[in-house]
Amino acid sequence: MVTYVDAVNEALERLDDMGYERGERGELVNHGPMAAETLAVLGHGDQIGTWVEVYRAKPHHDRPAPSFPLDASDEVSWRGALGDFGRAGDWEQLFVRELADAPWRDVLARWWPRLISGLLAGITHGAIRTAHAVRGLAGTRQPSRAQLTELARGLAYWAARHRALPGSADFRGTASLARAVAELPREQLDDFLHPPKARTLSRERLHRISEIPGYTDALKAVAPQDPYLILSEMTAEFAGLYLVHTEIYPIPLLHGVTLPAAVRIVLPHLPRDMHLPTVAAVWQLHVALLLSFTGGSRGEDAAHDIASKTEVPPFGELVARAVEHKDEHVIKFTEACLRENGLRPDPRYAAAALSAHQRIPRPELGLVP
Repeated sequence: MVTYVDAVNEALERLDDMGYERGERGELVNHGPMAAETLAVLGHGDQIGTWVEVYRAKPHHDRPAPSFPLDASDEVSWRGALGDFGRAGDWEQLFVRELADAPWRDVLARWWPRLISGLLAGITHGAIRTAHAVRGLAGTRQPSRAQLTELARGLAYWAARHRALPGSADFRGTASLARAVAELPREQLDDFLHPPKARTLSRERLHRISEIPGYTDALKAVAPQDPYLILSEMTAEFAGLYLVHTEIYPIPLLHGVTLPAAVRIVLPHLPRDMHLPTVAAVWQLHVALLLSFTGGSRGEDAAHDIASKTEVPPFGELVARAVEHKDEHVIKFTEACLRENGLRPDPRYAAAALSAHQRIPRPELGLVP
C-alpha cells in the first residue's frame, strides 16, 4: 500500500519541472501539487501516477528563473517585490534559503502575517498551495527536500502574485456570517461589474470594488466568535452559494469553500494571535467574491432546503467519483467539503460537491479554465 508521505513525495518529484501557471496570459494556476496531495489525503495515492500523466498533458509555463536576490532581512528589498510576478524565481530562492536556515513552522509564522493582506494572489491559490504544502510537512517527522521546496513555492507564488484588497476586515459587528452575506447589497452589480460574465478579479475591478455600497460596512459586520467556528460557517455558507448560483461560471465560488478549508489546515501551526486576523482576511476575500461574481442573492436563502432535498450519494462515493472525474477543482473541492462536513455536518457540502461534478467538464472532454 502506498503511504501518504510516499505518495506526496512521488507527486512532487514528478511535477517538479512545472512552472507556477499555464495559459496564454498566465492566468491559470498550476494545480498539480495541490491536487496530487489531495489524492494522497483521500487514500488514492496509487492513482497519482495516472493523474499526473493526464495533468501534464496540459501545457504549463516553465519554472521561473531567479534574477536578482531578495534579502529577507531587508524589508525594503522584499516588500518592493510583492506582487511582481517577474520576481517569482527570486521569491522562490528567498524561501528556499529561509527554509534551509530555520524550521518550516518558524518560516511560516514569520511570513504569514506579511502575506495575509494578499490572499487574492492567484485567485487565492498562493495561500491554498501553501496550505497543501503545510499539510504534507505536518504529516511527516522528517520532511523531504521536495516537501520543503513545495512550501517555498507556495509562499513564493503567494508573494509574487500578492494583491491586496482595499480596506481591512475585523470581527467587531453583531451579525452572523450568514446574515452579513444576506445583507450585502448586490442588486446593482449587473450594471457595475457584470458579475455573471466575470472570470477574474482584474486590477481595475479591485480598484472599483471599494466604491460599491456596502463593501466597507460588510468588512466590520460579523460578530466575533471562535475562529474555527467562523471557518465552518464560511464553508457551509459558500457551499450553499455554489449550489444555487448555477448561472455563474463554475470555478470562482469554489474558492469560497476551499480557501477557508485550507486556512483551517494552517491555523494550528501559527501563533494564536494570528488566528482571528487570518480568518478576518478570509472574510474580506469572501466579500470581494460575492461582489465580483454574484449579481444578487437569488435563491441563497433556500440553499439549505435545496441541499436537504437533493438526492446525493454518500461521501465515499462522491470521493470515488471525484477521483474518476480527474479534474483538479473537483478533486480539491470534494475533499474540502468532505473534511468540513466531518467537523460540522451540513447537507450543503455534499450537494455542492455533486454540483461541481456535474458542472465542471472532465479534462478529456474539455476543461473549463
